[in-house]
Amino acid sequence: MIIAWRNIRGGMRVPDTQIYMFIQPIMFVVLFAYVFGGAIPVDGVNYREYLMAGIFAQTMAFAVAPASVGLADDMHKGLIDRFRSLPMARSGVIAGRVVSDLCSQFIVLVIMMVCGLIVGWRVNNGVLPFLGGVGLMLLFAFAMLWVGAFIGLSVGNPQVAASAGLIWLFPVVFLSNAFVPPSTMPTIVQNMAEWNPISAIVAAARDLFGNESIIVSDAWPMQHPVPAALIWCALIIVIFAPLAVRKYKAAASK
Repeated sequence: MIIAWRNIRGGMRVPDTQIYMFIQPIMFVVLFAYVFGGAIPVDGVNYREYLMAGIFAQTMAFAVAPASVGLADDMHKGLIDRFRSLPMARSGVIAGRVVSDLCSQFIVLVIMMVCGLIVGWRVNNGVLPFLGGVGLMLLFAFAMLWVGAFIGLSVGNPQVAASAGLIWLFPVVFLSNAFVPPSTMPTIVQNMAEWNPISAIVAAARDLFGNESIIVSDAWPMQHPVPAALIWCALIIVIFAPLAVRKYKAAASK
């Protein structure tokens, strides 16, 4: 928690970074709702309600970038060497970064939801499912932050980390049901989209928020999106959290 508070205070002292981080999701909401929305036909569905779960999931996935850049910057500046000399758990440094970035993602999610309400998004499924949807998004962000931590510790350079943290995410996000139904895609691409973790997260969020959705697939993740989303989040954490801690231990032992 001390490391998390240190990172939060550091972010407060550089408000420009926070401002840009908050502006990006607003731009995505406005662009897809007002610019691209009219050109993307989704028959029988309010596209702005269909869209928002995809925007939420995309932004939570992009949490990879701040985590990877932050840890790469700490390594580049030699801060890892200073932490190594302290009587503290190796996992504390990584977990502190993840917790601080998760707080930022929560603020981003609130901002996006307010923007969504302005453009026409609504929650139609009650308070408890809504809170479940918010919790799912934060759990997904938490999982992706561990991926970002692993990438940042692997590359060790902030500039490289900025690219490595995002370049692979764009095809993963767009090869999903975030913005269009997979049924509109070629068969091979459709199968990939149906088993994409992002698709499970988005479909689960639409269910929990009571938003309109189009599922014409027999794939298990699309028929059971909430359990599938939870399984994907748990799997990502179980894989990447130990990898990130191990990578940190290796870096600290050099």
